[in-house]
Amino acid sequence: MTPDTLDLDAYLTRIGHTGARDVCLHVLRELVARHSGAITFENIDPVAGRAPSLDLGSLQRKLIHGGRGGYCYEQNTLFLAALRAMGFSVVGLMARVRRGVPAHVETARSHMLLRVDLPEGPFLADVGFGGLTPTAPLALRVGEEQGTPNETFRLIGHEAFVLQGCVSGAWEDVYHFTMQEERAADYEQANWYTATRPDAMFAQNLIVTLPAPGVRRMLFNGHFTERRTDGARERRTLRTRRDYDDVLRGVFGLTLAPDDLDAVMAVVARHNPDAPYRGNFS
Repeated sequence: MTPDTLDLDAYLTRIGHTGARDVCLHVLRELVARHSGAITFENIDPVAGRAPSLDLGSLQRKLIHGGRGGYCYEQNTLFLAALRAMGFSVVGLMARVRRGVPAHVETARSHMLLRVDLPEGPFLADVGFGGLTPTAPLALRVGEEQGTPNETFRLIGHEAFVLQGCVSGAWEDVYHFTMQEERAADYEQANWYTATRPDAMFAQNLIVTLPAPGVRRMLFNGHFTERRTDGARERRTLRTRRDYDDVLRGVFGLTLAPDDLDAVMAVVARHNPDAPYRGNFS
């Protein structure tokens, strides 16, 4: 097997999928739920000053065999490869993130997502949006409220779409996107910029998330939060290296090298854990 070929069996084992491999909506639902619940969203590489590699060999070593997670470019590039290996018709798109962004502030196209075409129509598949990753595929039908194992989502707009999620009873814009197909080179450029720009969100803040049905677990710098679909939240502050090690390994299942944890501690040291919580990702 060459480095640019996906080991599909290893990927499916990683996400815990032992069922059918048919090209159908039922299997797509299972794959989205399994992937999003098994491979943690995390940005430790950008925090450590590294732009993640998006070639398939690197992604397999890190996300499948290395006990690590990744952010949108890594997660959705790997998911795209898996879907194509199974025979799905899928293309990559880009979105402008709107969650937590004031209406008057313009944002660049910085988020990778996927469109999967099935006999039932086109579906949005996104396993890499962190604290509000849709945990089920979403039909590209405007105005229809669509449930997932976590939040309810809907699309508004025409030709240019806005994905919205219902969080604690209120609709929030998540991101804005069109049907323009993107190339690997576009993701490479966006990935490098997102990871290395000195004032970038992902270079300056630790963000780690993992959903399970009905609950999302989120670490934003020094604040660990469990948010349930019914709106209930539990939050605690991490203070010591042991706290971070326990949560990153025990809750999020990450395999970390000592220098990874060093990078985590260096970035969180710049944030006052006693400051009011201002994260937009949980």
